[in-house]
Amino acid sequence: MSILKELGVIFNRDKQLVQMGETRKLGIWKFILLCISFHFVLNMMLYVSNLKQTEEFWGWLLEELGYTSFQKWESGHSWKLGDTYLVFVQAEDKYLDPSYHRCRVGLNHLAFHASLRQHVDEMTKKLEDREVHILYSDKHPFAGEENYYAVFFEDPDRIKVEIVAPE
Repeated sequence: MSILKELGVIFNRDKQLVQMGETRKLGIWKFILLCISFHFVLNMMLYVSNLKQTEEFWGWLLEELGYTSFQKWESGHSWKLGDTYLVFVQAEDKYLDPSYHRCRVGLNHLAFHASLRQHVDEMTKKLEDREVHILYSDKHPFAGEENYYAVFFEDPDRIKVEIVAPE
Protein backbone atom coordinates (compact mmCIF):
# COMPACT_ATOMS: atom_id res chain seq x y z
CA MET A 1 0.00 0.00 0.00
CA SER A 2 2.91 2.38 0.61
CA ILE A 3 3.70 2.52 -3.12
CA LEU A 4 0.16 3.63 -3.80
CA LYS A 5 0.32 6.20 -1.00
CA GLU A 6 3.58 7.62 -2.40
CA LEU A 7 1.90 8.02 -5.79
CA GLY A 8 -1.02 9.91 -4.27
CA VAL A 9 -3.51 7.13 -4.91
CA ILE A 10 -6.19 7.27 -2.26
CA PHE A 11 -8.89 4.72 -1.45
CA ASN A 12 -11.67 5.16 1.08
CA ARG A 13 -12.31 2.55 3.78
CA ASP A 14 -14.54 0.60 1.35
CA LYS A 15 -11.57 0.30 -1.07
CA GLN A 16 -13.21 2.67 -3.54
CA LEU A 17 -10.76 4.76 -5.56
CA VAL A 18 -10.95 8.39 -4.44
CA GLN A 19 -7.90 9.93 -6.15
CA MET A 20 -5.63 8.66 -8.94
CA GLY A 21 -2.59 10.75 -7.98
CA GLU A 22 0.62 10.21 -9.95
CA THR A 23 -0.24 6.84 -11.50
CA ARG A 24 1.32 7.95 -14.80
CA LYS A 25 4.68 7.29 -13.09
CA LEU A 26 3.72 3.61 -12.96
CA GLY A 27 1.81 3.32 -16.19
CA ILE A 28 -1.82 2.31 -16.16
CA TRP A 29 -1.24 -1.44 -16.59
CA LYS A 30 1.22 -1.67 -13.71
CA PHE A 31 -1.26 0.35 -11.65
CA ILE A 32 -4.06 -2.11 -12.50
CA LEU A 33 -1.83 -5.09 -11.61
CA LEU A 34 -0.94 -3.38 -8.34
CA CYS A 35 -4.63 -2.93 -7.52
CA ILE A 36 -5.30 -6.59 -8.29
CA SER A 37 -2.40 -7.63 -6.07
CA PHE A 38 -3.91 -5.64 -3.19
CA HIS A 39 -7.19 -7.51 -3.73
CA PHE A 40 -9.12 -4.56 -5.11
CA VAL A 41 -10.52 -6.94 -7.72
CA LEU A 42 -13.19 -9.09 -6.11
CA ASN A 43 -13.63 -11.65 -8.88
CA MET A 44 -13.16 -12.32 -12.54
CA MET A 45 -15.41 -14.68 -14.49
CA LEU A 46 -14.23 -16.33 -17.68
CA TYR A 47 -16.42 -18.35 -20.01
CA VAL A 48 -14.53 -21.33 -21.42
CA SER A 49 -15.03 -23.76 -24.29
CA ASN A 50 -14.28 -26.94 -22.33
CA LEU A 51 -14.68 -26.82 -18.55
CA LYS A 52 -12.95 -30.18 -17.95
CA GLN A 53 -9.79 -29.07 -19.82
CA THR A 54 -9.93 -25.71 -18.06
CA GLU A 55 -10.17 -27.31 -14.61
CA GLU A 56 -7.19 -29.57 -15.39
CA PHE A 57 -5.11 -26.65 -16.63
CA TRP A 58 -6.06 -23.91 -14.17
CA GLY A 59 -6.55 -26.13 -11.10
CA TRP A 60 -2.92 -27.10 -10.63
CA LEU A 61 -1.66 -23.70 -11.83
CA LEU A 62 -3.76 -21.64 -9.44
CA GLU A 63 -2.98 -23.97 -6.55
CA GLU A 64 0.75 -23.55 -7.31
CA LEU A 65 0.14 -19.79 -7.05
CA GLY A 66 -1.57 -20.11 -3.66
CA TYR A 67 -5.24 -20.24 -4.69
CA THR A 68 -7.60 -22.86 -3.29
CA SER A 69 -10.65 -24.44 -4.87
CA PHE A 70 -13.59 -22.32 -3.75
CA GLN A 71 -16.85 -23.29 -5.45
CA LYS A 72 -17.69 -26.09 -7.86
CA TRP A 73 -20.92 -26.82 -9.69
CA GLU A 74 -21.93 -28.64 -12.87
CA SER A 75 -21.03 -25.81 -15.24
CA GLY A 76 -18.34 -23.96 -13.29
CA HIS A 77 -15.47 -23.91 -10.85
CA SER A 78 -13.80 -21.10 -8.93
CA TRP A 79 -10.49 -20.70 -7.08
CA LYS A 80 -9.83 -18.14 -4.36
CA LEU A 81 -6.84 -16.27 -2.93
CA GLY A 82 -7.62 -13.85 -0.12
CA ASP A 83 -10.75 -11.96 -1.09
CA THR A 84 -10.18 -12.42 -4.84
CA TYR A 85 -11.52 -15.34 -6.80
CA LEU A 86 -11.39 -16.50 -10.41
CA VAL A 87 -14.45 -18.19 -11.86
CA PHE A 88 -14.50 -20.44 -14.94
CA VAL A 89 -17.88 -21.25 -16.47
CA GLN A 90 -18.70 -23.54 -19.39
CA ALA A 91 -19.97 -21.41 -22.29
CA GLU A 92 -23.19 -22.51 -23.92
CA ASP A 93 -22.77 -24.14 -27.35
CA LYS A 94 -24.44 -21.20 -29.11
CA TYR A 95 -21.63 -18.91 -27.84
CA LEU A 96 -18.64 -21.09 -28.77
CA ASP A 97 -18.22 -19.66 -32.27
CA PRO A 98 -16.22 -17.58 -32.96
CA SER A 99 -13.65 -18.89 -30.52
CA TYR A 100 -11.67 -16.64 -28.18
CA HIS A 101 -8.86 -14.46 -29.49
CA ARG A 102 -6.97 -12.10 -27.22
CA CYS A 103 -6.77 -9.39 -29.90
CA ARG A 104 -10.55 -9.03 -30.12
CA VAL A 105 -12.49 -6.77 -27.79
CA GLY A 106 -12.29 -8.14 -24.26
CA LEU A 107 -9.66 -9.74 -22.10
CA ASN A 108 -6.12 -9.79 -23.50
CA HIS A 109 -4.29 -11.72 -20.78
CA LEU A 110 -4.02 -12.53 -17.09
CA ALA A 111 -0.82 -11.79 -15.17
CA PHE A 112 0.08 -13.27 -11.79
CA HIS A 113 2.81 -12.38 -9.32
CA ALA A 114 5.67 -14.76 -8.66
CA SER A 115 7.49 -14.41 -5.37
CA LEU A 116 10.99 -14.49 -6.90
CA ARG A 117 12.71 -15.09 -10.23
CA GLN A 118 13.36 -18.63 -9.02
CA HIS A 119 9.58 -19.09 -8.74
CA VAL A 120 9.21 -18.10 -12.42
CA ASP A 121 11.92 -20.64 -13.31
CA GLU A 122 10.21 -23.39 -11.28
CA MET A 123 6.83 -22.62 -12.86
CA THR A 124 8.39 -22.62 -16.33
CA LYS A 125 9.78 -26.10 -15.70
CA LYS A 126 6.41 -27.35 -14.42
CA LEU A 127 4.65 -25.87 -17.46
CA GLU A 128 7.14 -27.55 -19.79
CA ASP A 129 6.71 -30.86 -17.93
CA ARG A 130 2.98 -30.54 -18.64
CA GLU A 131 3.78 -29.81 -22.30
CA VAL A 132 2.36 -26.28 -22.12
CA HIS A 133 3.73 -24.19 -24.98
CA ILE A 134 5.91 -21.32 -23.70
CA LEU A 135 5.30 -18.17 -25.74
CA TYR A 136 8.24 -16.05 -26.93
CA SER A 137 10.67 -18.81 -25.90
CA ASP A 138 13.44 -17.17 -27.94
CA LYS A 139 13.33 -14.18 -25.54
CA HIS A 140 12.37 -16.03 -22.34
CA PRO A 141 12.50 -14.94 -19.52
CA PHE A 142 12.76 -11.30 -20.69
CA ALA A 143 10.09 -11.41 -23.40
CA GLY A 144 8.12 -8.52 -21.89
CA GLU A 145 10.86 -5.93 -21.56
CA GLU A 146 14.16 -5.35 -19.81
CA ASN A 147 13.88 -6.26 -16.09
CA TYR A 148 10.48 -7.90 -16.69
CA TYR A 149 11.27 -11.47 -15.66
CA ALA A 150 8.31 -13.63 -16.64
CA VAL A 151 7.00 -16.72 -18.33
CA PHE A 152 4.27 -16.31 -20.96
CA PHE A 153 1.97 -19.15 -22.04
CA GLU A 154 -1.62 -19.89 -23.08
CA ASP A 155 -4.48 -21.80 -21.48
CA PRO A 156 -6.59 -24.33 -23.46
CA ASP A 157 -8.71 -21.48 -24.91
CA ARG A 158 -5.53 -19.58 -25.85
CA ILE A 159 -5.94 -16.95 -23.14
CA LYS A 160 -2.44 -15.59 -22.59
CA VAL A 161 -1.13 -15.97 -19.05
CA GLU A 162 1.94 -14.44 -17.43
CA ILE A 163 3.75 -15.24 -14.21
CA VAL A 164 5.95 -12.27 -13.35
CA ALA A 165 8.75 -11.90 -10.81
CA PRO A 166 9.21 -8.68 -8.85
CA GLU A 167 11.87 -6.31 -10.22
